[in-house]
Amino acid sequence: MLRTSKRRIVLKSKEEIELMRQAGKIVAGALAEVRRHTRPGVDTAELDQIAEDFLRRYDATPVFKGYPNQQRNSLPFPATITACINNELVHGIPSKDRVLQAGDIFSVDCGAYYKGWIGDAAITIPVGEISEEAQQLLTVTEQALYKGIAQGQLGNRTGDISAAVQDYVERHGFSVVREYTGHGVGRSMHEDPQVPNFGEADKGIRLKSGMTIALEPMVNVGVWQTELLNDGWTVVTADGTLSAHFEHTFAVTDGEPDILTLL
Repeated sequence: MLRTSKRRIVLKSKEEIELMRQAGKIVAGALAEVRRHTRPGVDTAELDQIAEDFLRRYDATPVFKGYPNQQRNSLPFPATITACINNELVHGIPSKDRVLQAGDIFSVDCGAYYKGWIGDAAITIPVGEISEEAQQLLTVTEQALYKGIAQGQLGNRTGDISAAVQDYVERHGFSVVREYTGHGVGRSMHEDPQVPNFGEADKGIRLKSGMTIALEPMVNVGVWQTELLNDGWTVVTADGTLSAHFEHTFAVTDGEPDILTLL
């Protein structure tokens, strides 16, 4: 998500969180299905159709399809998943012309609307055998996500989540993207609070029970700066190095953070 203007924080009841969990499980299932079909030679349009078919099988609607472009005056997003290869970090458009090759890393973001609530998650998938550097990037990015979620405790601040992600990533020699952030989610795709992947502990908004947050570290091998391609959607690393992206939706509770996008 691009960092945007302020929105309202919406606290959810236990019953509403359970509905979000249902949406989240559908998204997790769609991502698992995409992972199962990811291999060298498959095109990203085919994987997009697999994800859409899965969502609709469970009476869920793709959130991203038709989503308006917030960055420039271009067409709404045309697909169910965002499909990013190697140096593309977010909002890549699936296409029959974009065929996966052995050694690629493939980042997939998916959102589902189910019974009035949204689930949102992302994974990065190795395509066949990948380099040691690429595997380290995937491992660190996914672990950074869990380090951040662990700070999603009642009474902590959004900065505690951000700092945990940034510290873990940078200690392993990678960089966190600054322009795109985690965000609140619920009935709307993007709610407050925004949760950057960098920041200072004990800063930001105090976490309250009932907050639901989609945390999504985007981690680059090289510099953190990014560029937007001419299609108005696809974001790439400024230096052409690899990027990985993992995301879960979780709820702040009276106890441990509750991940809602698990099978």
